[in-house]
Amino acid sequence: MARIRVLVVDDHRIFAESLAAALAAEPDVDVSAAGSGPAALRCLERAAADGRRYDVMLVDADLGVLAQGATRTVPAPRGAPEGPPASGAAAGPVDGISLVAGVRSGQPHIRTVVLAERDDPRRAAAALQAGASGWVAKDCSLQRLLTVIRGVLRDETHLPAALLTGVLRELTAARKHRTESEQLVESLTPREREVLRCMVAGLGRKAVAERLFLSPHTVRTHMQNVLGKLGVHSTLAAVALARRAGVGPASLTGDVVERGGQLA
Repeated sequence: MARIRVLVVDDHRIFAESLAAALAAEPDVDVSAAGSGPAALRCLERAAADGRRYDVMLVDADLGVLAQGATRTVPAPRGAPEGPPASGAAAGPVDGISLVAGVRSGQPHIRTVVLAERDDPRRAAAALQAGASGWVAKDCSLQRLLTVIRGVLRDETHLPAALLTGVLRELTAARKHRTESEQLVESLTPREREVLRCMVAGLGRKAVAERLFLSPHTVRTHMQNVLGKLGVHSTLAAVALARRAGVGPASLTGDVVERGGQLA
């Protein structure tokens, strides 16, 4: 019998351990529990190193909120379930949606399911966009959860019926915003797009000038034109719009050093 390896990630320790124990009673399920995002990342990395990768990760939608009333993002999965964080791992709270995105990027074979205390179309849509395969109520039956676990391994997407309309509306709105952003970016000249990509990479005016072999004055003019054409009033707003449009950062390879809080 093929066994399903499941990782439960929830900072309600009693809930995580109880759910893990219930799942472990199934003859085809091996399960572990992690009490935080960093612990989950360490667990995933150690399992991958041992050749025993997890198949499904169940993630608390409110992960990290308990600890400090705030959350923190993480870029990619890291190390072992216990002990100090692995090199480069995030310390402190990691929110559930960011954990989903990080794992999707680092270990795309893992299917993730978000466990939620309440229905929230906006967050469910964000979870799907981050790479989750399902959104399940925490008070659902064990059999329902097992159905979802086995379903996502068949590349199914599982959502409560009551959430479907709201999630579709959110995804449609997100696509509309992306399309509008794409149209604004398309209004830029090729040089202005280059400058925008540098802005997305976090480069200051001097660094952009050096990278594109332009004068700082010319770069300033291009930046002002970019803001005007995008209809925004700050670099941060321009970067946010660019990301919605799918504009990636300029490559930071080369002799770029940090000076005075800006790359230069």
